[in-house]
Amino acid sequence: MRFEIGNKVAVLDDVLKGEVIAITNNIVAIKTTDGMHFNFNEKELVKIGVSQHELSKFSDINNSLLDEKLAASKNQPKKSLFKKQQKETIMEVDLHINQLVKSVKGMDNYDMLNLQLDTAKSKVEYAIKKKISKIVFIHGVGEGVLKGELHALLNKYPIKYYDASYKKYGLGATEVYVFQNVNS
Repeated sequence: MRFEIGNKVAVLDDVLKGEVIAITNNIVAIKTTDGMHFNFNEKELVKIGVSQHELSKFSDINNSLLDEKLAASKNQPKKSLFKKQQKETIMEVDLHINQLVKSVKGMDNYDMLNLQLDTAKSKVEYAIKKKISKIVFIHGVGEGVLKGELHALLNKYPIKYYDASYKKYGLGATEVYVFQNVNS
């Protein structure tokens, strides 16, 4: 490769870039962008035609096979890596006390929590019995007492649970996956 004074070059096995300032036989002197001077054999350098930030995507590529692939990919609809199961049944259970009873008159916190946990327990057992694979318990944020007790209850069953979709439920919901192949 023939270099000329003023060419932009990069060093092959280093992170140095610069401009050619002198050429003597096979030795090329360069001045780096920070003002340092180095001498390299011309075989250790490569000419930089256009800076990377000046290139637009595929601007210097003229390949008919690539053009065909790009054209074909534009015509095909994109396939999602995630498959939605159309027939999946998801049971949503709102454990807010006002959804479970008409009035909380005469109930203390203990009674309300027990009613919420009994409801959760019966829904989990129903889902296991009816082979429903997912349940979402909407418990709200609050102080986290119901969520903690719910998780303790769920640990007793052959299920997996995790925070439900933030986008759909916010912070106050737990999604439960019920294993279907458990031998009982």
